Amino acid sequence: MTTTTHTPTAKPAYTRPSLLRHRSGLMNKMGTQPSLTPTEAIDGVPVETLVEAYGSPLFVYSQRTIEHRYRALRDELARRYPKVQPAWSYKTCYLDAVCRVYHKEGAWAETVSGMEVNKALRNGVPMHKVVFNGPHKEDAALLAALKGGALVNIDHFDELARIEQLSKIHGLFPQVGIRLNMATGTTPRWDRFGFNLDNGQAWDAVRRLTAGGRMSLRGLHAHFGTFVLDADNYRIGASKVAAFANRLRTELGITLEYLDLGGGFASKNRLKSQYLPGEQVTPSLAQYAEALTKGLADLDYPAHELPTLITETGRGLIDEAGTLITTVIANKRLADGRRAVVVDAGVNLLYTAFWYNFEVETTAPVHGVPEPTVIFGPLCMNIDVVREHIMLPALPVGTRLLIRPVGAYAVTQSMQFIHLRPAVTMIGLDGQHGVIKSAETLDDLVRGEVVPDWVEGAASVPGVEPTAPTPRAQTVALPRLTGALPSLTGATPAVGPDGRLH
Repeated sequence: MTTTTHTPTAKPAYTRPSLLRHRSGLMNKMGTQPSLTPTEAIDGVPVETLVEAYGSPLFVYSQRTIEHRYRALRDELARRYPKVQPAWSYKTCYLDAVCRVYHKEGAWAETVSGMEVNKALRNGVPMHKVVFNGPHKEDAALLAALKGGALVNIDHFDELARIEQLSKIHGLFPQVGIRLNMATGTTPRWDRFGFNLDNGQAWDAVRRLTAGGRMSLRGLHAHFGTFVLDADNYRIGASKVAAFANRLRTELGITLEYLDLGGGFASKNRLKSQYLPGEQVTPSLAQYAEALTKGLADLDYPAHELPTLITETGRGLIDEAGTLITTVIANKRLADGRRAVVVDAGVNLLYTAFWYNFEVETTAPVHGVPEPTVIFGPLCMNIDVVREHIMLPALPVGTRLLIRPVGAYAVTQSMQFIHLRPAVTMIGLDGQHGVIKSAETLDDLVRGEVVPDWVEGAASVPGVEPTAPTPRAQTVALPRLTGALPSLTGATPAVGPDGRLH
């Protein structure tokens, strides 16, 4: 008799099932799920060509979009008001190539620090075409701006007194503006900067300014908020500024040269608090222009004495011009069953991810059933979330994603944290492309560091030398600024031969 022995097999490891509700067409009260139609090129340049030349992640700016948006705003304002001067908000994107495109189109420079003033001067903007705002204007920059005829808008009484003191020391009698704040319906109320118009503080500031005998009032400045989605706030604000200008003219005999009504126009990005996509709720540039000029219709000025309307638009002009190319580097399944995708760009590059739900596109067809997905960046930080929730099918490692719009604030607020900052490129009008800011190296990170001689272990690691990557494409130089921009005054800038303030 033969005996058969059975060896028990090992029990397979338990894998938690992931249940996904079937959604035919994904219909709901917010419409259908957007189709994942791949976007293979940016302004006609294949995404793979850009990645091959400059790497991933990669910021890409479109010169065509920059010029189109600028001209659209300028023309919408000029149709409705006879004297218009747009200014480019430097803090929105510092890159020289971007700034010079705006200046080539005729934009002035709106700045909020001495550093930004210097950057504008280096970009060829004369001092008298620089708007200088902000609560902290360094003395050296402030003095040079006053001497050079910049549009200096006073933010608070302490600054008013400081300008008065500098003027006495240096024998100046400058023309200045004051910044106003007021209730326009914007929430939260934008009243941190400037003098309040509603409670009489702004009137007190003007009386104090004129009583000092050193300054004359040249203009008014107001900024009604940021990412303002209700264009009527601009009509309310502009009407209040116009009424104040009328009172200054009637009671004090002050005829203003300019009204600077700030920026704050929303882009088509989608705030996390928004119910609908940005393109469905963001007012058009025409709507913003209509609201502003309707408010200015309350000005009681003769036609030949109307003040120049200055705008300081940033986000509303540049956001749609910027795209971030990123690459999938890993897939995970979270404990709650959601799929997670890890990409090579995190919140160190997209600080604005904390309040935006960016549009995410693939560059090649992807297949499978979309399911709830989280997009994480590469940082070793739990807060590194690029998109908290998005319906995506499985994305193989190496898949390219386009994140946009990211033209506003992403580059200026990016940081060297865990990973170095990548290259920034621009695509020109004829499809040419090149680096406008090189990818960083370790040398860039440690530049400026000093190790005191008393610190032990200060010697570098033997045999290790920092290396810089070999450039893979030439930078396409943008045209230099030529010719004169429209001006309000003939003042000359106080700038040294090195292009800096002195």
